[in-house]
Amino acid sequence: MQLQESLHRVDTLRAELQALRPLNAGELARLRAEFTVENTYDSNAIEGSTLTLRETALILQEGVTIAEKPLKEHLEAIGHRDAFEYVLSLASENSPISEQMVKAVHTLVLMHDRENRGIYRSMPVRIMGALHTPPQPWLVPVQMEALLLDYAEPNPAHPIEHAAAFHLRFESIHPFIDGNGRTGRLLLNLQLMQVGLLPVNVKYTDRRRYYDCFDAFAQTGSAAPLAELLAEYEQAELERYIAAVRAAGEGSGQPGDIMEYVEDIQ
Repeated sequence: MQLQESLHRVDTLRAELQALRPLNAGELARLRAEFTVENTYDSNAIEGSTLTLRETALILQEGVTIAEKPLKEHLEAIGHRDAFEYVLSLASENSPISEQMVKAVHTLVLMHDRENRGIYRSMPVRIMGALHTPPQPWLVPVQMEALLLDYAEPNPAHPIEHAAAFHLRFESIHPFIDGNGRTGRLLLNLQLMQVGLLPVNVKYTDRRRYYDCFDAFAQTGSAAPLAELLAEYEQAELERYIAAVRAAGEGSGQPGDIMEYVEDIQ
């Protein structure tokens, strides 16, 4: 499906969801818990975590310690969960993303690394297998400031296209020594929720396609491949919520605000 068709489908589904009454608190909590576990599993798996989906659920929901799995991976799961909770708390605000927000999210993501959490890197890095080499460390603060200022400006692009471009630039800067992917995907979801869309889960099984989006951006400067992937994920999330509303028998044709879904599940 072409990008513009995908984006149009997202807008149609969003309008359909807004025409339905919100789910009850119990159903919202269930959907949120499922998303949190799946998103934590996939985001950490992309970065090399060996925890399974089931193990991730046991850690986050039952407080279980998984034998023979590193403590670091347990802390990464908890840190990602806490960072997502923080992102949810910011979602209803209309404030542009700030350096303070970025560093706060990273601090939670990298809770296991006291020396580097919330601090821009001080050394050069390379991304194995990537076409792009991140900037030298002294350029990181300058480029991050430019990115945040650019994103705060009004933009005629669809919000998904705008968020995709931000994500690609953020990951290209690679501002931290570790945790850039997880932090970037959490910021991506903050951006989507701030404009009334649902958070999306970049799946571990789609990691090759996801990585290819960065190579395409490095070669052509186009954010379209990532925007297409995000639009597909957004469609799936909207369809899931619409199905849940209808299954619960709570659709009444009364208009609602999609942000109620964010606010009610915090």
